Amino acid sequence: MTKTIASNVIPKKIAALILAAGLSSRMSEFKPLLRFGTKTVLERVVEAFWYAGVADVRMVVGHRDHELIPMLQQRNVRWIKNERYQEGMLSSVKAGVASIEQDIDGFFVTPVDIPLVRTSTITAIVDTFQKSGKLIFYPNFMGTRGHPPLISTQYHEEILLWDKPGGLKGFLREKEALAIDVNVEDECILLDMDTLEDYQRLLEIYKNREIFPVHD
Repeated sequence: MTKTIASNVIPKKIAALILAAGLSSRMSEFKPLLRFGTKTVLERVVEAFWYAGVADVRMVVGHRDHELIPMLQQRNVRWIKNERYQEGMLSSVKAGVASIEQDIDGFFVTPVDIPLVRTSTITAIVDTFQKSGKLIFYPNFMGTRGHPPLISTQYHEEILLWDKPGGLKGFLREKEALAIDVNVEDECILLDMDTLEDYQRLLEIYKNREIFPVHD
């Protein structure tokens, strides 16, 4: 069920940036194309945002982009090529942020290798963003922050100019006063896939718990 927003409030426009340009260096397989059921990781992450009502989903590609771009085009997902992906994740963050237009109010950022976040988690963050005066929103499971954070576009230019240590985390750490946690019942905000062992663990979670509001 979609929550209604008061008629005198203009809903904020939100985009989602999925970072999929990396080398998957600790994984012998290419993460975006690993499968959960009948769908790839790429599809799972994109659809989690779609089901939560975030229609503007963009993916930053780099390594093996020739395999991902046709899949994204078939699904009408906008893609951004990061020519500097070998420089690390911050380069992909900046490539994605640079694509954000002025009429967008906020954007999610998530690596592609966190594939089982619940749609209800994304919806809860969006709802809080619509009502709160804060500028950074973290999902929080039992006292620990995870992905995907939602960031106000008020930080657009500052992120593009950021060159201090710590990447995006370092930037957000400096803005802690304007951050808020959104408590969610979703351990998957903390579970990424750096190794094949991580992937196998997530497969077991996927098999034993309904993640999405539609069936394969």
